[in-house]
Formats: sequence, C-alpha cells, structure tokens
Amino acid sequence: MKTSWFLKFSNALAQVAGRASTFVVAVGLVVVWGISGPLFHFSDTWQLVINTSTTIVTFLMVFLIQNTQNRDTAAMQIKLDELIRAVDNAHNALLDLEELDEKDLARFRERYERLAKQARTDLSDVHRDVDLPKVDEGEQK
Repeated sequence: MKTSWFLKFSNALAQVAGRASTFVVAVGLVVVWGISGPLFHFSDTWQLVINTSTTIVTFLMVFLIQNTQNRDTAAMQIKLDELIRAVDNAHNALLDLEELDEKDLARFRERYERLAKQARTDLSDVHRDVDLPKVDEGEQK
C-alpha cells in the first residue's frame, strides 16, 4: 500500500514530538532563553524570539495533532464497525454511527442509557454477576 509523503512525515514528526527527549530539549531551550535574558537586557527582541518560536511550533503542531487524531479515530471506528458486524446479536444499525447528526445520536444514547440502567437494576435485584462489585446506592449517579 502506497502512503503519501504527508502521512510519512506526520507519523515521523508525531513520533519525535512524543518522545521524552524532545520534551527535555524543549525545556533546555526555554532555560537557555531564560538565562540569556540578562545578556540581551531582557529586550523586546529577546522576548520576541521565544514568543514567535512557540507560536509557530504551536500553530504547526495543531495540524499535526489533528491529522493524527483523525486517522486514529477513523481506524478505531472501522475496527468497532467490524466488531459490530461480526457479532451475531449486535445491531448493525450501529455501524457508521459517527455519521449521524446530534438528534439521531441522542436517540441512540437514550436507548442505551435505558438498557444500562435496566441491566444495573436487574443485576442488583438478582446478584448473579460475581465479577461486578456491589455499589452502594449513594455512589451511583
């Protein structure tokens, strides 16, 4: 499968940006900048260097992070859709749910909240599930 240059670049940059050593280097640069303040008499140019640098890095990282998050979310949705499709008793209407508008999502959410509430009620009445710890009524929302 052929991958685009941007995908390769963004993956590599995300890997580098997420390393502890990258954080240490960034802290080191800020410390060096701070220590150099008296040397430059805390001038406007001295302040502009850090302000401009951090603004540019932040601006570019927003797009990198969004790209990475979009790809990760899309991959996760495909995996979840496959699990829904593969499980016999799962509702296929839940496939591609992220494409629905807020009103339709709210209807699904309400239905599943009712099912969850009923399941918790049934569980507390029957006490058959040994894996779920008993929750005091005061702790439930």
